[in-house]
Amino acid sequence: MKANDEPQHELPTDDAPADPARRRLLAAGVGLAGLSLGGCNLFEPKPATPKTAAELSLDRTLAANVRQIVVIYAENRSFTNLYGDYPGVRYPLSAVPASRYTQLDRDGVTPLPTLPKIWGGLVPQAQEVDGKRYAIAEHQLGELRNSPFRIMDAQGEPLPNSVITRDLVHRFYQNQMQINAGRNNQFAAWGDSGGLVMGHYRNSPDTLKLWGLAQQYTLCDNFFMSAFGGSWLNHIFLISAQAPFYPDAGSGPAAKLLAVVEGDDPTGTRLKLATDSPESALDGPPKFVRDGALTADGYAVNTMFPPYQPSNVKPAPGGDPRLADTSNALVLPPQSYATIGDRLSDKGIDWAWYSGAWQYALDHRDTGTVPDFQYHHQPFNYFRNYAPGTAARERHVRDAGIGDAPSTNKLLADIDAGRLPAVTFYKPQGNLNMHAGYADVASGDRHISNVIEHIRRGPQWQNTVVIVTVDENGGWWDHVAPPKGDRWGPGSRIPALVISPFAKQGYVDRTVYDTNSILRFISRVHDLAPLDGVAARDRAMAANGEARLGDLTNALDLA
Repeated sequence: MKANDEPQHELPTDDAPADPARRRLLAAGVGLAGLSLGGCNLFEPKPATPKTAAELSLDRTLAANVRQIVVIYAENRSFTNLYGDYPGVRYPLSAVPASRYTQLDRDGVTPLPTLPKIWGGLVPQAQEVDGKRYAIAEHQLGELRNSPFRIMDAQGEPLPNSVITRDLVHRFYQNQMQINAGRNNQFAAWGDSGGLVMGHYRNSPDTLKLWGLAQQYTLCDNFFMSAFGGSWLNHIFLISAQAPFYPDAGSGPAAKLLAVVEGDDPTGTRLKLATDSPESALDGPPKFVRDGALTADGYAVNTMFPPYQPSNVKPAPGGDPRLADTSNALVLPPQSYATIGDRLSDKGIDWAWYSGAWQYALDHRDTGTVPDFQYHHQPFNYFRNYAPGTAARERHVRDAGIGDAPSTNKLLADIDAGRLPAVTFYKPQGNLNMHAGYADVASGDRHISNVIEHIRRGPQWQNTVVIVTVDENGGWWDHVAPPKGDRWGPGSRIPALVISPFAKQGYVDRTVYDTNSILRFISRVHDLAPLDGVAARDRAMAANGEARLGDLTNALDLA
């Protein structure tokens, strides 16, 4: 197995910049582009460094060869959870010393004598898989050592990838508290699923089709989710690299959504504990004063509902049937800052967001949706430019249909017919996205592999780059420290594959990436101006002494 020799980010030993004013500036980032401190504008764009001859040559090669970029966005798995001992990774799970995995209690000092129980059980809802019934309650599981463990059933046999486990908390503040300044040693302390955070699957090409594809192409083992926390914020970051803002949140119904953090700084990273919160992680999940959807200063960081249909919130009685009822404080006001879609459209480059079961959700919003549809995984549905009735929505937000056959899955039909636009984002329907709690790993793995096989057999393959990743870690532990960025991330390490005729074969890419490296790649191929959030992340990382995040070109061989 080949791997490059670029250094991986090491465990950080200090926290964010100590100066409160600078910390707030770096934190707010994209929202304070014109603010200065001591006469120095921290967010003033710096002149671009002239590109070298080699970089210019690569730009020309990319533009000439990469005609389709396909991003497949699955759900909620850390790198360690699925690929911990993949051959060639820099820090295989089996070689991690105890000092890098031992979980501390909530005091941040005391090692837990054991992991907490898996609260609520490993498999709370009974399922039958391959003729065997799985229903694994909390009391059926033995004591868990304070270490990573292979996920097993109640009889001590490996739990199949096709069994749906319980979900784990994956929220903005908890993720930061679990990461604990890069030590990754408080996942059990600040989770809601007890010891399950340390569980992982021992995969191979026999159990995970994507593992086999990684062996043929490139697996990125230093790729981090762009934003701390959950699926919703990371979907927004995938297309915009920026946290949404809720105007005047403190003076209206949304005030009840404002998180309560420790200390006086609204940009703080630790939720304030409730007085009745268990002192030890062995005694139960933590309780907080208010773990809201908004930061204390009004940025939306945990799940909000779309302002447009399809939405979790029905239209107001007698109101526009295309809209969500804005009397519900969880409905995010439409956002108007730039997305990657806007950048592409400004250059006349065709693109699309394909969403599994999108039209089904619109047609069945009054009766519930089957198959599973996740309303908060549709990021363009939060932006004014893609409101119902706009030409941009009609052209770019597309129904991918349902299932795994070209007769029902419109994305597969477009792949087979060679109709993919220059940039495609694909969001599988909920039961095919690998999200713990309502989806299993095996179903999503089969579905995504089937999509890739259609692309490889399709007429556009020779000029296509496919990027397969997940939105976030889903609360699962990972042992590699994320680089120090800005207020919003990067968060935990997640898996990412680059599949293409141009991808390096059998390669482990150790370049430091985050999810918005996808935006960097799209922008480089199509010569787009960087989004404000991407530029702000670069400046924050430079201020922290971090290397610039990669743009995925190290995964390609275009010689």
